Amino acid sequence: MYLTASRPDIMFVVCACARFQVTPKVSHLHAVKRIFRYLKGQLKLGIWYPKDSPFDLEAYTDSDYAGASLDRKSTIGGCQFLGSRLISWQCKKQTIVTNSITEVEYVVVASCCGQVLWIQNQMLDYGYNFMNTNIFINNESTICIVKNLVFHSKTKNIEIRHHFIRDSNEKKLIQMIKIHTDHNVADLLTKAFDVGRFQYLIASIRMLNL
Repeated sequence: MYLTASRPDIMFVVCACARFQVTPKVSHLHAVKRIFRYLKGQLKLGIWYPKDSPFDLEAYTDSDYAGASLDRKSTIGGCQFLGSRLISWQCKKQTIVTNSITEVEYVVVASCCGQVLWIQNQMLDYGYNFMNTNIFINNESTICIVKNLVFHSKTKNIEIRHHFIRDSNEKKLIQMIKIHTDHNVADLLTKAFDVGRFQYLIASIRMLNL
C-alpha cells in the first residue's frame, strides 16, 4: 500500500486486493504474489520529472461501470499533471451503486475537480495561477451535463453535492475537454488490462526507466 505513493502502475491492483484484507482467499494470495513478481521484474521503473517540461496544470479522469463483480460498484480514477510531471493520482471504489455510466463518470469528474481546486489553491501560495485547468474525460454526456445542467429522469439521481463541478466550470476554474478512451491515461487506475494496453498506458503516464 505504501509503495503506491510512488508506483501508480500498481495502484489499481493493490486497491483491489486491499478490499479482501479481512477475509482473504487463496486467489487473493496468488494475486499479491503476482504483484511482487511484477515489482521484482520492474525494479527500475519510476516516475520521471523533467525540468524542461511546461508548467501547466491538467487532469485526466475515468471510471469503469459496475466493474466489481461482487456488489457491482464502480471504480473511479484520476490523475493530475504539471506539464508532463505526474504529481497526484487517485483510485477508489465507489460507496454506492450507480444507475448509469453517465452518473458514475459525473461523480468521478466531481472528485477530480475537487483535487484540481485543492492544487490550484496550493499553487497560489507559490505565485502560480492555474485558472481554467483542463480536465480530460471520455464521456460526452457528462460534459453536456456540466455545461448545461438540465434536471430530468436521468440526472435526478445524481447527488446534489456533486453539482459544484458545474459552478467551477462557470467560474472558469476548470474546463471540460473530451478525450478518446485510448488516450485517457486515467484508465490505468480503473480496471485491469492485457499486457499490450497496460504497457501503452504506463508509457503514456510518463513513467520511464531511470
